[in-house]
Amino acid sequence: METKRWSYVSGPSDKPLIGETIGDMFDQTVARFPDNEALVCRQQGLRYTYAQLKDEVDRCARGLMALGLGKSERIGIWAPNRAEWTITQFATAKIGAILVNLNPSYRLHEIEYALNQSGCSMVIISPQFRSADYTAMLYELAPELRTARPGELPAAKLPALRTVIRMGDQASPGMFTWAELMAAAAKVRPEELAARQAEQQFDDAINIQYTSGTTGYPKGATLSHHNILNNGYFVAELMRFTDQDRLVIPVPLYHCFGMVMANLGCVTHGATMIYPSEGFDPLAVLQTVEEERATALYGVPTMFIAELDHPEFSRFDLGNLRTGVMAGSPCPVEVMKKVQSMMNMREVEICYGMTETSPVSTQTRIGAPLAKQVGTVGQVHPHVEVKIVDPSSGKLVPRGETGELCTRGYSVMLCYWDNPDATSKAIDAASWMHTGDLATMDDEGYLNIVGRIKDMIIRGGENIYPREIEEFLYSHPKVSDVQVIGVPDLKYGEEIMAWVRLKPGESASEEEIRAFCKGQIAHFKIPRYVKFVDDFPMTVTGKIQKFLMRKQSIDELDLAAAAAVKTA
Repeated sequence: METKRWSYVSGPSDKPLIGETIGDMFDQTVARFPDNEALVCRQQGLRYTYAQLKDEVDRCARGLMALGLGKSERIGIWAPNRAEWTITQFATAKIGAILVNLNPSYRLHEIEYALNQSGCSMVIISPQFRSADYTAMLYELAPELRTARPGELPAAKLPALRTVIRMGDQASPGMFTWAELMAAAAKVRPEELAARQAEQQFDDAINIQYTSGTTGYPKGATLSHHNILNNGYFVAELMRFTDQDRLVIPVPLYHCFGMVMANLGCVTHGATMIYPSEGFDPLAVLQTVEEERATALYGVPTMFIAELDHPEFSRFDLGNLRTGVMAGSPCPVEVMKKVQSMMNMREVEICYGMTETSPVSTQTRIGAPLAKQVGTVGQVHPHVEVKIVDPSSGKLVPRGETGELCTRGYSVMLCYWDNPDATSKAIDAASWMHTGDLATMDDEGYLNIVGRIKDMIIRGGENIYPREIEEFLYSHPKVSDVQVIGVPDLKYGEEIMAWVRLKPGESASEEEIRAFCKGQIAHFKIPRYVKFVDDFPMTVTGKIQKFLMRKQSIDELDLAAAAAVKTA
């Protein structure tokens, strides 16, 4: 009788976990590579070696101490990609304050919620970003700022907040400028900072990141030094990073992709962090890769698609590129192949994970067969466990069968901030984080993500995973990007809809897309509805918001009656 192989793997490693705080690891890297270029912020015209960056980080840390920021107090940062973001990240780690990442796209209701839910006593803001005027929004939320002395805010709507620091030189009533923060460092001796840094423990909470809630309020994933320092290190280690690597970072710093996989991945290896622009701009990315002789590039799939589709793409020399990461949302096989061949990123890797797991749980490997490199999310990360279980029973499923992916290990968050209910629902009694993602594991331990439990389409009793249909439609010569959703249907319960973005200059009809599917995929997987779009609703990190697509489609297709049907 053949023994079943269950969907469980653990990540072996000949490299131990780092038992250091972020501040101590940063100082060790500075001592090893003081003259290496650490940070290039193109839009600000700033360049720092590791020794110079340490000077800025230590001044910021002492300035924050002088303004009264205590250990475990929360300090928000609401800004796009700028040098001050990274300086603040390492400064707060040194003094044990908890950095609260605030999404640059937040508006009044969201920023009020995040500042209050985390209990931020300080916030550092950029003056504005694109159409968002952060300064004006804070004055609207806290009109008391206009008459308050800096550092003594009494705001009715933001009761915990007392200090606002504004990047830039312009003085604003009730706020400190960045220069004033840095000047305050003179009040705290370097020895006082060293003593404060020595008090920190690597299991201390150091960061809160709000997960974008599709229903209800966002939850604050609370992460430790140990969580994110090790995850950043092993992501870069698997990419074979050295102190000679130069990484272009167009992904937002407020997200794990930017501050962990990019910043901490570079700092643990003495590599260079390069920011091409405040927010994603495909032309700026291509220019930066060429001019900075970048060896690595990060991005979500939509970013790589925009770079490949840019009308000036062919004029840039990307010859120094070697590697990088595509992650953040499902990575289309056809896009991966183009990135490898057209962008010279022969060693590009796919990472899979979630904010609550610091974020990466699986990663593809250099040297793996091409089909595994471009068609899976790789194998389990070092020091991490992964299993796949039946969502209804919680029992392991055999290899090859679909179930919910769960992960366990050093990378699992401490908790959702001040939300024990949500924490206990996400992390079970055996310390497994339940991801909500549907996955399969093959005999070699390679994983595929086939959808979200909530995204799975059930059409007339058939379980349909949108990812499978999306991958097929990516092979259509006219299709640049595609997202598949389920919409309500009176007869089948749900029907399939494809939102299609065509390549520049192409045109197609709904019938042409459906005809392409006939005979190639099962009849019940062929989209009943096809909508041609220029873009998709998405978060600032490039995650597609399928719940908004579904809502819009219900309105446009007049499916309210079907949507109103109640089910068990």
